[in-house]
Amino acid sequence: MGFSTEEEKEIIKQKIATDQQVANYIIDLEEGILKYFDQNMVPPPPEIREIIYLRNAKTDIVKQKHVYKNTSKDDTEKKPEYLDIEVNDTYIKVHKYWRPAFIAVFILSKVFLIAGLYYYFKTTSLEQEINRLKTEINLTK
Repeated sequence: MGFSTEEEKEIIKQKIATDQQVANYIIDLEEGILKYFDQNMVPPPPEIREIIYLRNAKTDIVKQKHVYKNTSKDDTEKKPEYLDIEVNDTYIKVHKYWRPAFIAVFILSKVFLIAGLYYYFKTTSLEQEINRLKTEINLTK
């Protein structure tokens, strides 16, 4: 499984070569692990299979399928086939553009808010000035 160091691998290889019980135990252990994973695998939803099939049909790239060795003693068991899935990073690229768009909208909203407040206060001060001038005109008449 890749958890051992090179020294540990060499020790195990020597034990397997000298002791038949250890060799049988390792073979049984590997078969047990493979059987466990074969029995507990979950197939992907049909919608995902259809999407992957359509993507593969569109591309002209020929992909090499990975072939698993059948180590189980019972060959009559039929295993479901899985499709190879490649990670497509368009999801990430699409969402990278949301950040600058959000920043632009945020800055524009602040500019419009400041402009709106400026013109509001300007019109109210001009209305007060007009009212003051009207009262002066009425008083001078």
